[in-house]
Amino acid sequence: MTSRTITADAAGTWTLVDLPVNRIGFGAMRLTGSAAFHLGTPSDRAQSIAVLRRAVELGVNHIDTAAFYFSSLRSANELINSALAPYADDLVIVTKVGPYRDYSGDWGTPARPDRLRGHVEENLRQLGRDHLDVVNLRWMEGWDSIAEHFGALAELREAGLIRHLGISGVEPRQLAEAQAIAPVVCVQNQYGLHAPDPDADELLRLCGEQGIAFVPFFAVAGQGGARGPAGEELDEVRTVARAHGATPAQVRLAWTLQQGPHVLAIPGTGSPDHLAENVAAGALRLTDDEMMRLNTVRLQGGSPSRRSGAAPSPRPA
Repeated sequence: MTSRTITADAAGTWTLVDLPVNRIGFGAMRLTGSAAFHLGTPSDRAQSIAVLRRAVELGVNHIDTAAFYFSSLRSANELINSALAPYADDLVIVTKVGPYRDYSGDWGTPARPDRLRGHVEENLRQLGRDHLDVVNLRWMEGWDSIAEHFGALAELREAGLIRHLGISGVEPRQLAEAQAIAPVVCVQNQYGLHAPDPDADELLRLCGEQGIAFVPFFAVAGQGGARGPAGEELDEVRTVARAHGATPAQVRLAWTLQQGPHVLAIPGTGSPDHLAENVAAGALRLTDDEMMRLNTVRLQGGSPSRRSGAAPSPRPA
């Protein structure tokens, strides 16, 4: 594949109610360092800014971020603000709230409903905006219900601070619970070839039937999560990649996008070359036979060596 000549519109588009986006977007988590959050080493600021600007040049108009995406020296939101403000009218920036990290980078207690306004306002401040296009509520372990937290965000939507609402890390029952309060425009869950996930498959189906965007994270990293891809690549993925002159990461992204026209991909990187490859994956079309072979691999959970070598994700994406 000639990555540098392919732009994000090759993947097709999806509309979040009134916000059209190309189905290949960009996840800002890895802009801050060699691994997410406090892991790895801080990134080169100039390169991170260059990656963001190049993403927009390549047609990316959907960026996923959060105020808790920061390393010891870098903040994803600050980088986005510095690189892209004043923002283009067609650029959709999606943030998420719920998890919390203190100034030292340690994870704190997830936000209570009455603290979510502060999370929203911090994203507004860092991004230099007067409203947020989409805010995802990230489900946290220990919550009995999503209703009170989602209701608090619905009030902020009515107040004009948020345009649209989504949810993240949820099960089908929590989608129904949120929809009883306010419209849900997207569901963001971990999803990929690395392992079977019946709940995620059900959410994928429900979102498709209801016209809701399904936005997988860690589609490339898999079980490596926030630390990045872990272990050796599956032979089946390598075989498909060779057949198309593509990389295994591109195959994983193409498989993800071919789960349905409502599926949006948000691969993240701090590398200009990887950025071009990720965007180019939107033009890769796998055959029905290749999809069946990869689906079989997923149902089997990958190879045993891949599972044993995977690193756990420290906290939510």
